Amino acid sequence: MGEMKEAVQDVKRALGALGKHVPDEIGHFTQFMDAVLQPDALDLKTKELVALGMALTARCKYCIGMHTQSCLAAGATEDEIWEVAAVAVMMCGGPALTYTAELYKALQEFGGPQKEKMA
Repeated sequence: MGEMKEAVQDVKRALGALGKHVPDEIGHFTQFMDAVLQPDALDLKTKELVALGMALTARCKYCIGMHTQSCLAAGATEDEIWEVAAVAVMMCGGPALTYTAELYKALQEFGGPQKEKMA
């Protein structure tokens, strides 16, 4: 299993453990996340792209992995994802730039037919 796939699995396992200890809190948080991601003024793909940009500026490897996977599942192209990365670098500078390495790994592991273009 690749590093980013393993990171996503680590988060899922940790959330599962947390949910066993504080089920009400995690249940409410999950409901909140589900509600936020429902299409409204913004569609799911756009919301996931925003979340990915924020993950890059927050420098969270786990969030980058999860939201890259979610962006692709929501129909985002790798070009759209890299454009979001550029906006994150514009807003956060060098620290976000270094975390594009995590984005690159995530796209290599989760990407579809376009991933060969990146090699």
